[in-house]
Amino acid sequence: MTLSPRRPAESAVTMTYIVFPDDTNPLGFLRGGQLLHWMDLAAALVATRHCGRACVTVSVDNVSFCRPINVGDVVIIRARITRAFTTSMEVYVHVQGENPIQGKQYQATEAFYTMVAVDSAGKPIPVPPVQPETPEEQAMYESARIRRLFRLFLAGRTRIDAQDLEELLNTLRRTTSEIQRRAQTQHQSQAQTHSSTGTHSSSR
Repeated sequence: MTLSPRRPAESAVTMTYIVFPDDTNPLGFLRGGQLLHWMDLAAALVATRHCGRACVTVSVDNVSFCRPINVGDVVIIRARITRAFTTSMEVYVHVQGENPIQGKQYQATEAFYTMVAVDSAGKPIPVPPVQPETPEEQAMYESARIRRLFRLFLAGRTRIDAQDLEELLNTLRRTTSEIQRRAQTQHQSQAQTHSSTGTHSSSR
């Protein structure tokens, strides 16, 4: 049976949390384990919405915490499917923190989750393909194949030929450039905030 393609927007999720003291470590920052739990919930909901079946987490790509999230800040988790394969789905999860008093948002972390749909016996089952619409969705869709290939290679389940290796390296370069661009943007934003704060303090 052929399953009808579904758009990423149909299953996209935005989840919002407030960081309470019980969620933090002794330094007053949100615990990494708690954040990963929330991210996993978002990814599972996206996958379940996409295929209409129960889904389990198979893997999570490298997670780098760009900036700690303080107690009292808001956590905004946005998740969307990038591509579906036979039984698995790749879900991109992006996390922002927000100081609700200052109204400032900042990037906290991001990751790609691999989810698999299962039946009542826990066996993998086919999932609908993804139909990207926007240029960003199309780019994520196309690069998902090489990310999946890299995961399988690291797990020892496939081999990479010269063409795939070149494509993998190009994907890694683009990803590195994007991370550097975001880090620079965040650094500039923080510098402007500190500069503005200093100006206000001097005027008093």
